[in-house]
Amino acid sequence: MATLAAVEEEFDHVARPPSKLWALAEGRAFFELGTFYLTRPFLSQLPQGDGHAVKVLPGFMATNNSTVPMRRLLKDLGYDAHGWDSGRNVRVDNALIARLEAQLKRLNDESGRKVSLVGWSLGGVLARELAKLHPDRVRLVISLGSPISDDRGHTNARRLFELLNGKEPEPMQGGRFQGLDEAPPVPTTSILTKTDGVVHWRGSVQKPTRTPSENIEVYASHLGLGVNPSVMIAIADRLAQPEDDWVPFEPSLAQSWMYPKTGFN
Repeated sequence: MATLAAVEEEFDHVARPPSKLWALAEGRAFFELGTFYLTRPFLSQLPQGDGHAVKVLPGFMATNNSTVPMRRLLKDLGYDAHGWDSGRNVRVDNALIARLEAQLKRLNDESGRKVSLVGWSLGGVLARELAKLHPDRVRLVISLGSPISDDRGHTNARRLFELLNGKEPEPMQGGRFQGLDEAPPVPTTSILTKTDGVVHWRGSVQKPTRTPSENIEVYASHLGLGVNPSVMIAIADRLAQPEDDWVPFEPSLAQSWMYPKTGFN
């Protein structure tokens, strides 16, 4: 007979969305936005970039407007930061994938350098899949609270997503976007928060892979991940690494309080 501890452990690993408590607490993202602007002078002193292109993809139902603060910061840090050219992130179809591929190709061809991809929520899933399709054009991928477990049961946006896209979006019907939990063959960082009110944190954990990859935990809401100062510090650190010289994120002693190390079991 299974012990209570064993039953609880098994239940903990069943895909399910975040608790309603965390969903109701997503309003704290407004405070994170305020903190972003209060700390903006400090954030501008983060490591400077080398000028390579960074493409930022918004979350489900969001537009480029949601990533403006992040992209302005990245430009101030010396990156050639871009939004995507696909309007509101609603439909995941073949036309969207074609536009994403065309923009990636253009940015890579114009600069002659690989492009870094930063994706928020669904945008992170798309960034990872884009890197799988064109690893020769992608420098690294950073996802923010993205449902990368290959099980939509981890997000409370599942019903709306499937209402708008069906259970099998076009790319999946064509054989693409299979195995979302598999990391792309480029350095990959998943930034997640255990107080996420949209995507359960377990759904954002990367499993071990041969390719350089990591999970970074922060104190944040899902809707605040794109402006939270601790997330900006981690993104700036990841992007500033020399190409082909990736090492895991290690916050400074002064920054360590922002990054809990509670584990992902």
